[in-house]
Amino acid sequence: MLPTWNQTPPFAITRASHVALAVTDLAASRDFYRDTIGLVVTEETDDVVYLRGLEEASHHSLRLELAAEPKALAIGLRVRTDDDIVAAERHFKAAGIESERVEVDHQGPTIRFRDPVGTHLELTSSMDVVERRMQQFDEFVAGAPQRLDHYQVVTYDVQAATDFWTGLGMRMSEYTATDGTDELWGTWMEVKGNTHDLVFTNGRGPRLHHFAFTVPDAAALIHAADVAGARGFGQEIDRGPGRHGISNALFLYLRDPDQHRIELFTTHYQFIDLEAEPIRWDTSNPKRAQLWGMPASRRWFFEASEFPGQPVLEPSVRANPATLEDFLGVH
Repeated sequence: MLPTWNQTPPFAITRASHVALAVTDLAASRDFYRDTIGLVVTEETDDVVYLRGLEEASHHSLRLELAAEPKALAIGLRVRTDDDIVAAERHFKAAGIESERVEVDHQGPTIRFRDPVGTHLELTSSMDVVERRMQQFDEFVAGAPQRLDHYQVVTYDVQAATDFWTGLGMRMSEYTATDGTDELWGTWMEVKGNTHDLVFTNGRGPRLHHFAFTVPDAAALIHAADVAGARGFGQEIDRGPGRHGISNALFLYLRDPDQHRIELFTTHYQFIDLEAEPIRWDTSNPKRAQLWGMPASRRWFFEASEFPGQPVLEPSVRANPATLEDFLGVH
C-alpha cells in the first residue's frame, strides 16, 4: 500500500551525503574513481582515500577504506543541524532502534544505525569545507562528476523500508507496483526537491545496488564511457548509456575494481510542489527502467554490494525482470 508521508518529521534530513566502501586495493580504487570516473581526491592515507565531486564543498562524498574483502560500509545522509543529530538519537531510542555516536574524521557529529530492513547508515550534520572545483574546467576529466545525488538499496521488504523513511520525512516521487495493485516493488523517495535521494527495490537484501553522481551533460556520459574503454574498464560498463523512464535521466553504470556499482547521470526533474502526486509504474511496463534500448543484464539486476555482518534475506516474492540475456536468447 502507499505510505503516509510525514511532513513534520522528528529531525530534518536534507540530502544524500556520502558513501563509505571497503575496498581490497586502495591504490587501484583511488585510480579508478579519480581517472576513470573523474572524482577529485581530497586526501589520502595508507588506509583511507577521500574523494568528492567537482562542485562539492564538503570534504568528501566517497570514503574508500582498505579491507580484506569488499563491502558497502554505510550510506550517509546529512541532517540540517547538530540539534537534529540529538533529535535523531532521541527518536531512535524511543523507537527501539540501536544507534551509536561515532567520531569520523572530517565529519561533524555523526551517528550510525541500521534501518528496519538492515541498511547501514550514517547521519552527520556537517563536514570540513574545502574548495569547490566547479570552475576549474581544466580539471574536468572522464565524466566530470559534479555531486553525489542518491543511492539505490535492494531490500527484501520494500513496504517496510518505505514506511520507515517516509515516516522520517522522505516523500515518494515515483513507484513501481504489481499491475493493478499498490503492492510496492520499488520506491523513489526524496527530501531535496528532485525525484530521489534514496531508492528501495525488491530483491535479496539489504545490499547497496549503486550510488550516483550527477554529470554536466550527455556528452560527459559518452566521454566517461570512452575513458573507461581506453583505460581497460570497457567490460565494467554495467549498463547504458540509456534513459530511464523513472526520473527521466540519461545514465551510465560502471563497476569498480571490487565490483561496487556507480551511476553517472544527467540529473532529474523538479519534484517540489506539494500537489504533485507520485508517478505510478506497473512492473510489467519495461519503459520504467529504460525508455529506449535493450534491457539491463542479469548482473545489473541481481548483483549488489553487501553490508558487513548483515544477513541477506530473500523477499517473500522475488522479482523476475526481463534481462538482456532473455532478450538475446542467451542461457
